[in-house]
Amino acid sequence: MSAIRLLTRTSLKTAFRTRAMTALNARRSASFYNVDLAGLTEDQAEFREAVREFAQKEVAPRAAEIDKSNNFPSDLWEKMGSMGLLGITCSPDYGGLALGYFNHTLAMEELSRASGSVALSYGAHSNLCVNQIHRWGTDEQKKKYLPDLISGKKVGSLAMSEPGSGSDVVSMKLRADKVDGGYKLTGTKFWITNGPTASTLVVYAKTLPDKGSKGITAFIIERGFEGFSTHQKLDKLGMRGSDTCELVFEDCFVPEENVLGPVNKGAGVLMSGLDLERLVLSGGPLGLMQAAFDYAVEYVHEREQFGVPVGTFQLMQAKIADMYTKTNASRAYVYAVARACDAGKVSRRDCAGAILYSSDRAVEVALEAMQCLGGNGYINDYPTGRILRDSRLYTVGAGTQEIRRMLIGREFNQELLSD
Repeated sequence: MSAIRLLTRTSLKTAFRTRAMTALNARRSASFYNVDLAGLTEDQAEFREAVREFAQKEVAPRAAEIDKSNNFPSDLWEKMGSMGLLGITCSPDYGGLALGYFNHTLAMEELSRASGSVALSYGAHSNLCVNQIHRWGTDEQKKKYLPDLISGKKVGSLAMSEPGSGSDVVSMKLRADKVDGGYKLTGTKFWITNGPTASTLVVYAKTLPDKGSKGITAFIIERGFEGFSTHQKLDKLGMRGSDTCELVFEDCFVPEENVLGPVNKGAGVLMSGLDLERLVLSGGPLGLMQAAFDYAVEYVHEREQFGVPVGTFQLMQAKIADMYTKTNASRAYVYAVARACDAGKVSRRDCAGAILYSSDRAVEVALEAMQCLGGNGYINDYPTGRILRDSRLYTVGAGTQEIRRMLIGREFNQELLSD
């Protein structure tokens, strides 16, 4: 528990306790997060508060500019590293905190409340890359890559999707041909979060192209490898500060020691990480919902029409009630799944269900928050439009809603129709 307390003390000393209010875009530092309902332990509550104060000081004041510029602020990586946020689930041997996925989800939630873009890049680095190397890497790989990734000196990424293989990831075309001393990779990856800046990437490729899922292998790629390059940075609707691009491999040589996990067993590496990825990323919609609700509920009690705050109108009260209920219902489900995962009960259907439910609700809450602001909700001087655009990512990223529904249904089919 000393790691949590150190993290908390560091953050509390530097907490930003006051916020300047502007006429057009008053950033609220208060939140209507219901601590009593969250059911956090004392240590988890301290951890969440430390992350909240860090996010409100270092990230929230820059959220609008991050969105506008379409760039992730590189200085945030080492700041998050110094907080211990980049290795929450990793061993202290590599600089990690040795905490669980619940804490990781809490960090994702609070960073998302400050900026969806920053949190998404954070999740790709800390969960999709760092956590996978920690789970599957050899001792030598972990010693080589994890310290710099956990400190924030280097940026991590995961590359799975391709232009022709999104939901059908097993149909990937990136080839890894065996050569003396390693493999040569040829092909492309697409929609890769942190791709433009990542120095360490977990990449999946076909080592036996005719074997389907039984011919996939995971590799650790370094930016300096000959034959590896990044192409155009994508201009996205939302999550604009989360740098995203295409990766290109042209006979890129990867040494044998950079194989991550068993050869031709990469599908197992990939699928085992997807459940935990869905859980941790579920914190994103929670944070976006809380940000939208916090802003809207204060706005409707400051904005007056007909001589009274618009929040006193019954139709507006209904919106407040619906947003509040959807946010807390989503949080209850995500937190329950997180607790189960930390107890060793990883449920594929519920990891998918948590992000399925929370991401749909996040879009609904963001839309209602925009409506609460009236005309102001439709202009970019206010944050609700950005929150809506960011929330849409979670209905297609880390698996589409359709795939999540199919996965849940298939889980029940397998259970009930098996001999």
